[in-house]
Amino acid sequence: MPAYVIVGVDVLDEEAGLAYAAIAQPSILSHGGRYLVAGPTPEPVEGTWDFSRFLVIEFPDMDRIHEWYDSPEYRRARQLRKDAAQVRMLFAEGSPPEGFSLPA
Repeated sequence: MPAYVIVGVDVLDEEAGLAYAAIAQPSILSHGGRYLVAGPTPEPVEGTWDFSRFLVIEFPDMDRIHEWYDSPEYRRARQLRKDAAQVRMLFAEGSPPEGFSLPA
């Protein structure tokens, strides 16, 4: 089942953010991830959104997300990002629309 990484980001240091991206992006691709959405300034319609950028990344399954997140490459990228950005990250499994139903 596909799984997704959903990220809210505020970049504090653009140069360090670019160094992070130079390592993070290839690590995502090498673990089967693909960017679905990467954009600046989302438009909150309900509630609040405290981040200036957001990303949605699809992986083949939750195991691949964890392999990527725990990989040496992404650990190195996370170290670079530590002081460069404020991040909130969620991992979520997806289900095909035909399998979706609300509880009664």
